[in-house]
Amino acid sequence: MIKEGSMERFIVSGIVLNEKEAKVTIKQVPDQPGMAGFIFKGLAEANINVDMIVQSSAKEGTNDISFTVEEGDLNDVKEVMGKIKQKTEVKEVIYDSDMAKVSLVGAGMQSHPGVAARMFTALGREGINIDMISTSEIKISCAVKKREGKRAVRVIHREFELDKEADT
Repeated sequence: MIKEGSMERFIVSGIVLNEKEAKVTIKQVPDQPGMAGFIFKGLAEANINVDMIVQSSAKEGTNDISFTVEEGDLNDVKEVMGKIKQKTEVKEVIYDSDMAKVSLVGAGMQSHPGVAARMFTALGREGINIDMISTSEIKISCAVKKREGKRAVRVIHREFELDKEADT
């Protein structure tokens, strides 16, 4: 028989914190086929790894695209974005190096409803604002302000009772 809570500990195996993230937001990107490919191809050609990507829904023929990169790549990103901005009708690029990424890691999380909701609710209850969200089969990641990173880890750790895993 599976003891209550043991399945949860199997699904959620750990928390990872990266305090060296930066967020880039491209405002008013023309909403046309191939534009995202053009932007991210330029970054790839500069050997810049992009992590989380969020695109807003189109409004008046444009949308906003935000993504995260390693903080150390930010100067290279600025150079690439300068070239992209010259070749497109992009209005503005905003850079924020004050970001951290906290990730909840575990096998099969997408097939267990409520894991993301618990993570987001726990962070919200503690007043930690989520700036971006990314999910995969094995990970749920949130970008938060750098000063909130370590506290976010403690909050999520407590929510999923990871400290009790060592006791079982």
